[in-house]
Amino acid sequence: MSAIRMIGNIFLSLLGLAVVWIVSVSLPYWIAARGFDPFPMHLGNFRFLGWIPMIIGAVIVLWCYGLFIFIGKGTPWQFNPPKKLVVAGPYRFVRNPIEDGVLLIVAGEVLLFESSGVILYLISIFIVMNARMVFFEESTLRRRFGQPYEEYCRSVHRYLPKLKPFIPKE
Repeated sequence: MSAIRMIGNIFLSLLGLAVVWIVSVSLPYWIAARGFDPFPMHLGNFRFLGWIPMIIGAVIVLWCYGLFIFIGKGTPWQFNPPKKLVVAGPYRFVRNPIEDGVLLIVAGEVLLFESSGVILYLISIFIVMNARMVFFEESTLRRRFGQPYEEYCRSVHRYLPKLKPFIPKE
């Protein structure tokens, strides 16, 4: 891949990460800061355990973006899709690790902010992400990558990681 294309993919990925930041950090913080709390939660110091899924989720998201740039030769976004099917790293265990990472970040914020409003937000983003996966992304990937993607879908779950990693047939 040319240096210019690589820089472009990195730049577009940074824009994509800004969207991930808004969805997974800014909006949950805004919801919690506004005090939208239909059923108050009081977790005490247990709330600080929320940092664990937040950090794990952030690492997963960043790792996946790197895989899209360096292996997929593109980005996770449809305006600059990968040229190759990415089935490395976390993708060997689950089909949508970026979405899982975002959900982990927001789940951690539920604890950290002690916010039932963020729980409702977590549920809503899961519904929206799942609809996007089922009705748009999976059909697009089937058209783009064909049989290798079909095999991948049969072997790897959409959201729940498998213990046994997927090994693509060469």
